[in-house]
Amino acid sequence: MNSDLEIARAAKMEPIESIAWKLGISSHEIFPMSQGVAKITWDALKSRFNKAQGNLVLVTSVNPTPFGEGKTVTTIGLTQALCHIGQAATCVIREPSMGPVFGIKGGAAGGGHAQVLPMEDINLHLTGDLHAVTSAHNLLSALIDNHLKHGNESKLDPSRISWPRVIDMNDRSLRQVTVGLGGPANGLVREDRFDITAASEVMAILVLASDYADLRKRLGEIVVGTSTEGNPVKASEIGGAGAMALLLRQAFLPNLAQTLEGNPAFIHGGPFANIAHGNSSIIADRMALASADFVVTEAGFGSDMGAEKFMHIKAATSGKAPDCVVMNVTVRSMKLHGGAFGDRGGIRPDKATLEAENVSATVSGARTNLDRHIRNMAAFGIPVVVSINKFASDTDAEISAIRDAAHESGATSVCITEVHANGGEGGKDLAQAVVKAVQNHIASGRPFVPLFKPDVDVVEKATAIATRMYKANGISMTAKAKRELDRIRSWGYGNLPVCMAKTQYSFSHDASLLGAPTGFTVPIGEFRLNAGAGFIVAVLGNMMTMPGLPKRPAALDMDMDENGNLLGVFG
Repeated sequence: MNSDLEIARAAKMEPIESIAWKLGISSHEIFPMSQGVAKITWDALKSRFNKAQGNLVLVTSVNPTPFGEGKTVTTIGLTQALCHIGQAATCVIREPSMGPVFGIKGGAAGGGHAQVLPMEDINLHLTGDLHAVTSAHNLLSALIDNHLKHGNESKLDPSRISWPRVIDMNDRSLRQVTVGLGGPANGLVREDRFDITAASEVMAILVLASDYADLRKRLGEIVVGTSTEGNPVKASEIGGAGAMALLLRQAFLPNLAQTLEGNPAFIHGGPFANIAHGNSSIIADRMALASADFVVTEAGFGSDMGAEKFMHIKAATSGKAPDCVVMNVTVRSMKLHGGAFGDRGGIRPDKATLEAENVSATVSGARTNLDRHIRNMAAFGIPVVVSINKFASDTDAEISAIRDAAHESGATSVCITEVHANGGEGGKDLAQAVVKAVQNHIASGRPFVPLFKPDVDVVEKATAIATRMYKANGISMTAKAKRELDRIRSWGYGNLPVCMAKTQYSFSHDASLLGAPTGFTVPIGEFRLNAGAGFIVAVLGNMMTMPGLPKRPAALDMDMDENGNLLGVFG
């Protein structure tokens, strides 16, 4: 089979105006950004805010291996398959971050015959939305230090500034820095840190805002630190919210692209699911749901990460819960969680062992890890369709083991998906199962059931997620976390949703606890208030909000020839 890059380059893209028209979007309602990519105009968005909405399908996954399980491939392939069987469908996915692109992942535009195009542009900057977020965020950082130098009217305590700087790159050396060195002309000397742009509160605001007015309001509500009198100091007091909104004016508009089979695809926003809330933008969802009967979106990493945050953060903000959950699973992930590596724990598994037949490990992984993911999602009152993303090394016995276990766990249906190799045709069974599940769910009238009421305290929310989703005994908090929580409560933010920042590789905070661990306590090391985004980040264990590069970054295998063509990229 050809490489992803070769498949993408061999594809003939349709004019973006033709793609837009498939959703009833006329040429004057878009403006091209590059070949095959366009922004949706604000007037086009506004005119559709009150239209009837289609059905929302959420693609999630089991806890992945470090190699990824093809969740984006399944999302794009399911969209192609829905269109293949005659449904009006589109997808909404996140924009790739340069951190993973040049780090270990190498790209986030799908793969094989289930890709979004133009793949190279999507993986390398796209329309620059993430850079706009970086600029808006760092503008506020610069204004804070300028505010301190020129009078500090807000009485912001320099030792209690919570607003970091960001960059869209994995760079561990920036996790803790000192700024202002070089004398008084360079500002006040103080400690600072960098997060990756995907973890920025500005990114969260971009994807959760419902319109321009909401975007501007949320930016002003950002709490940047504490005053010497113990009060919250907001971006509106520093004076940067208006200029930040201006920098985000174009980035706020969703991007329209296409799949390999010429189906419409929205690509917008890019928060990670392990350190942020892991879902694409509400504004893109609104446009897609007003333009198609089926909208397929994905939540980052496993269902204990992005899908849980979809239910309690995104759906709570947008008012739109999924009509169906697709649980992506692979044989190799079940081997990992089923003990294929024994006492080694499998944190750094090798592909050869994952690809060797091991039915007993597959059964064990499916009856523990997959079982918990299915039951957790079904508890929200939503049908769960399991999609087995088939790899060439998978055996019939291993596939059957997963199918049997998924049915025992209460899956609505189980499908073998081969969209990577066969495009939309390879996902036809999945598409038909999703349509049936959605229709039956709507006919049943079964309500969406979150784990808790929205007005309960953040500790009650975190405890419910830890005990009911992760199956922990409970939570513990460091002295630092308790102090931060006391301050957050005293400011009136104690009932906000909670965004749990933890490893994606386990239901727990510990990446080595595979399968379906129990009997552990979830340690909360700190709480970070994201008042503008409207949630509190609980940092679990030693989770970092600035990733580092691996020993051999993907960037080392990337280059360009004398004609500007990419070499060795996303091969």
